[in-house]
Amino acid sequence: MDDMSDVTGGVTGETDNLSGDAGDVTGGAGDVDVDGRTRGGGGPVAHGGRTDPATETFVAHRNLLFTVAYEMLGSAADAEDVLQETWLRWSGVDLDTVRDRRAFLVRVTTRQALTRLRTLRRRKESYVGPWLPEPLLTAPDVAEDVELADSVSMAMLLVLETLGPTERAVFVLREVFDLGYDDIAEAVDKSPAAVRQIAHRARAHVAARRPRGAVTPAEARDVLDAFHRAVETGDLQKLLGLLAPDVVLLGDGGGVVQAVLSPVVGIGEVAPLLSGPGRFGAAAVLRPAPVNGHPALILRLDGEIDTVLALRIDDGLITGLYAVRNPEKLSRVERETAVSR
Repeated sequence: MDDMSDVTGGVTGETDNLSGDAGDVTGGAGDVDVDGRTRGGGGPVAHGGRTDPATETFVAHRNLLFTVAYEMLGSAADAEDVLQETWLRWSGVDLDTVRDRRAFLVRVTTRQALTRLRTLRRRKESYVGPWLPEPLLTAPDVAEDVELADSVSMAMLLVLETLGPTERAVFVLREVFDLGYDDIAEAVDKSPAAVRQIAHRARAHVAARRPRGAVTPAEARDVLDAFHRAVETGDLQKLLGLLAPDVVLLGDGGGVVQAVLSPVVGIGEVAPLLSGPGRFGAAAVLRPAPVNGHPALILRLDGEIDTVLALRIDDGLITGLYAVRNPEKLSRVERETAVSR
């Protein structure tokens, strides 16, 4: 596979930038970046040797807030922008009036994410080809928290894309972060009774579309290892034993690089794209890595990341293949991103 073009099709063009660097977060405590550190790199902002309580609280919950925003948006770049906006609002709050700082920050983050989600949806309407979430290189131990790993998986993020903005927010806050109905109601500007109804509908919607049957981290690694060997050796028969009959391949080039413009469906269509002699050139290196809490493959050409290939596994078979090739979405697999709940 000299450039993965067999897997990801052929189209080039222009697209909106759905990723990038977040820049600085500025608040009443001083100028700090998104990790709550001074731009000089010293640590949480302090005054007269005392840590600023607003900054300390924000930094303590930063990974949680990023995860909330990312699960809402599927874009790390947009999630970082949401964190900036959250910090700006948080830095002006009288902390003595805040009963539960974690819940308060989650509510503010959710409101900002909802606003950005509506903008992002408009951008996706003009996106070239299938849109896939921005992949994250995550710590290996994320897989040990099964619920967290499931919630940030590429497969689940695509399921969440089928929900409306408010349904998505309610599902994420209730099912993933266990926020109370009253707090969720404040975040989405609905009554607690309405939130309960929305949560019920969202759970049913997601349950009908999420991967069937739990897959342990060890089982997922075994499937990925077998898939990796089959692709590298061009073993078509081995691939046929790993792919589900109705397997779907999605490729995201964003109009920047070659990628399929529509889903490739069925084992007979997908398997030939992944197998065959000479599929990898001498400059290509395919290696496993933990992406979005699950085993995935990263393809490098001449040392540069070309493609992230994530899998959806149902009942031991691969039912989804997600090939992210848009270069604007690949920066977060160069370094590990912390997620938490």
